[in-house]
Amino acid sequence: MNPSAPTRGSSLSKQLGLAERMFATPETKRLLSAIEEGLDAVEASLAAELSFTDDLADATSRYLLDAGGKRVRPMLLLLTSQLGDGAVDDVITAARGIEITHLASLYHDDVMDHADRRRGVPSAHTVWGNSIAILTGDLLFARASNLMASLGEGAIRLQAETFERLVLGQLHETVGPKDGEDARAHYLQVLADKTGSLIAAAARAGVIFSHAPTEFEQPVVDYGEKIGVAFQLVDDVLDLSTQPEKTGKVPGTDIKAGVVTLPLISLRERAATDPTSAALLERIDRGANASEDADSADFDAAIAELRAHPATADTLAEAHRWAREAVEALAPLPKGPIKTALTRFADSIVERSS
Repeated sequence: MNPSAPTRGSSLSKQLGLAERMFATPETKRLLSAIEEGLDAVEASLAAELSFTDDLADATSRYLLDAGGKRVRPMLLLLTSQLGDGAVDDVITAARGIEITHLASLYHDDVMDHADRRRGVPSAHTVWGNSIAILTGDLLFARASNLMASLGEGAIRLQAETFERLVLGQLHETVGPKDGEDARAHYLQVLADKTGSLIAAAARAGVIFSHAPTEFEQPVVDYGEKIGVAFQLVDDVLDLSTQPEKTGKVPGTDIKAGVVTLPLISLRERAATDPTSAALLERIDRGANASEDADSADFDAAIAELRAHPATADTLAEAHRWAREAVEALAPLPKGPIKTALTRFADSIVERSS
């Protein structure tokens, strides 16, 4: 069972910036109840969708599902579906397909990034090895595609286009920017492809499969993609956090693993003209490339300095800019609790860093 399920309602209210439900309007309470009921329906069917007759496939496929997760993508899909007919059967099916696609990407990402933990448990490849983790991700992509195929040609195209962007984002992250290409612009495009595309697809699916007005599709797509970039930029900052009990990672884990982050990109930009930044960058690079047995005290100190450095403040400012632009994209949507919830969700994304 998903360990977060008993608190799904309170978690949802918090994510949407509507935690004080006792002060919410009746219209807002009805919206939250509708989304919570939809999430319960999605959650109840996810385990069945990831069931396989093969014992190994059955265990590996449900491993990260059972570890928990915030279900951000189904939540946004269900939220935008309220612009139309709400959580009808096709909406619930699409929400399952989108979430399983996300789960599949996590198995592959952890192999590519050499991540040793995910959602508070050892990553799948550390338990079963790279090959099993990759094949499990493939199985989940196949299951998600089968679900989306049941919704018709438009859903198949949405799934295929999103999958293409997920792969291209991972490819571009792996090879890095070309000679002469701006590293910051390259990184932001990677985030738009790897994270923003699937969140945008979720928001769009909610509009499509609830039969909401088609003029709402592009605004929620723009919103979803920009929110995805903001989300990942805040994660870059949280990687430097001194509270691993909240982030689930030791400070500097991503940098140590060689994962590019915007604070590091910003530090490299500053190092070209600032000797202090250059010295800090050299210490971080030296610590990141040191053997596992090496003393990590200086690397830990360097990460603490990066956390307080203007490069990290620059990253936060960038995250706020993307979140602000996401909200601006919602201008064509009607005023009301749905637009308010989407706006407050954007605010909650960047507030995670405080």
